[in-house]
Amino acid sequence: MTHRVAVLDKELCQPKKCGLECIKYCPVNKSGADCIVLNEETKKATIDEDICNGCGICVKVCPFDAITIVNLASELKTDKIHQYGMNSFRLYKLPTPKKGEVVGLLGRNGMGKSTVVNILSGILKPNLGNYEQPPEWDEILKYYKGTELKAHFEKIKNGEIKASIKPQQVHTIADAFDGTGKELLDKFDQRGTSRELVKQLGLENSLEQNLKELSGGELQRLSVATAASRESDFYFFDEPSSYNDVFQRTGVARVIHGLAEEGKSVMVVEHDLTLLDFLSDYIEVLYGVPAAYGIVSNVLSTKVGINVFLDGYLPTENVRFRDKKFTFDASTSGDEGLEGDAVITYPKLEKKYDSFSVSIEPGTVRKGELLGIMGANALGKTTMMKMIAGVEKPTDGSVDKKIKISYKPQYLSNDIDVEVISVLEKANGSTIEGSAEEEQILDPLKLKKLYNKSVKNLSGGELQKVAIASCLLQKVDLYALDEPSAFLDVEDRIAVAKFLQKFVRSFGKSAIIIDHDLQLMDLVSDSMVIFEGTSSVEGIATSPMPKTDAMNRFLESLDISFRKDEKTSRHRVNKEASRLDKEQKSSGNYYFRK
Repeated sequence: MTHRVAVLDKELCQPKKCGLECIKYCPVNKSGADCIVLNEETKKATIDEDICNGCGICVKVCPFDAITIVNLASELKTDKIHQYGMNSFRLYKLPTPKKGEVVGLLGRNGMGKSTVVNILSGILKPNLGNYEQPPEWDEILKYYKGTELKAHFEKIKNGEIKASIKPQQVHTIADAFDGTGKELLDKFDQRGTSRELVKQLGLENSLEQNLKELSGGELQRLSVATAASRESDFYFFDEPSSYNDVFQRTGVARVIHGLAEEGKSVMVVEHDLTLLDFLSDYIEVLYGVPAAYGIVSNVLSTKVGINVFLDGYLPTENVRFRDKKFTFDASTSGDEGLEGDAVITYPKLEKKYDSFSVSIEPGTVRKGELLGIMGANALGKTTMMKMIAGVEKPTDGSVDKKIKISYKPQYLSNDIDVEVISVLEKANGSTIEGSAEEEQILDPLKLKKLYNKSVKNLSGGELQKVAIASCLLQKVDLYALDEPSAFLDVEDRIAVAKFLQKFVRSFGKSAIIIDHDLQLMDLVSDSMVIFEGTSSVEGIATSPMPKTDAMNRFLESLDISFRKDEKTSRHRVNKEASRLDKEQKSSGNYYFRK
């Protein structure tokens, strides 16, 4: 037995531009019933889930991919926690907060993580799927009778729950609070911990500035400090790694885990698998169809939870939620040495500014090679890329200008009101639909669905993928991508990393990638350049190194050790001060390879 989920993306649905094919071709409509009708108020299609037979014809004939029809197991119907309206997103099951532990929520964007956070913190009252006549608290408590969540919801009902939330969009804090970083912390520091948090998060130089003057990374760490300094029962951190470099991410992880060590309940939504591994005691996987429905799995250990997510299969619940598994058996180890011809050879480069200088040791990028660049923020990584790309002129040394380079910048702008397909065709220099480039680049990145969307209406992740595609569509010798993982969910990060690797190898291209996601860099790189020095003062870059040597050197500077997961071949973080962590560090083997 199944029950039907019919969801309409109201933004994609454009009845004026289509021939109302969904209404015309629906077999239930043809039999005389009103399964799909045009809503007179919204001027959009409305689907009656009760009489829909799940044939999927409307999904196939909709020219804008606006309809999702899914058949779910009927027993899930009783697990529906919240639904926003007719043909709208719905959430099944809820994760359970655990005292003294960090529970990581792992899943794609659009699976209901924000809904989970809002319900558990008391901002949103669950309607158990009854959006027309939402239940009162007595009915909700009856539903949760005999579960750990009943006591939690009783506290919410009685106004006894104190929740501290670090929001996903940290820029909203600067809009809401007109003052300095110090004033914000002083206002919310109920635990008397702000001084220690400032030190742990490297915020000493950000306190006297107005929030509107701070960088994304400074705002992120300030919002983590603000949330952690409040006296609460439950702490929710929504994507705390964004905008931060790897060193800052480990500082954030230690602060968050410190709350659990004090006996607090902590939940974290995060797409950086290395950080999630380092940080979480347990994992709950969210799966489903983005923007249609999300289901929360049972609680799992960190190792099992991440492996289950990568596998796409929940053995305890006998559910396959992805048709392919992600593996990390990349043939690249970075140690064999690439045989390809040199695409670009650069000498020692120096760039001097008034208060900052960067020095780059000479190197070569070869055909079919992905060169990873890693290091703290403000050491000159982007400057190096711009010098190689010819966007910026070095103070000393010069780069061979004969090659063509396509550069994807770190910061993306979406303030243009043009359709995505126009942007892609401009980058390609010709028509996209039906082209080889569509098959080679746009299909793997799943961008065809966005063709008719305006750039200004794209989410951060969608904009990132359009920017990556625009970079790769250009006919050049070398692709330079600055932070391609930003705003992408964990599934997209792995998919993009694997796609970049395949694209570069299959077509004999070359690429340079800067990123702070260690898992992505480990997966995608053949060789690496490591940046060291003092942020905002002086940056020193190594020549390209074999990946194993580079990762070992970089992990040592982070004071983190990796081991290889025997099931997925993924490099995992050893828990701090564990037996394996101590053994590997004492032998100088931070990046474990069999």
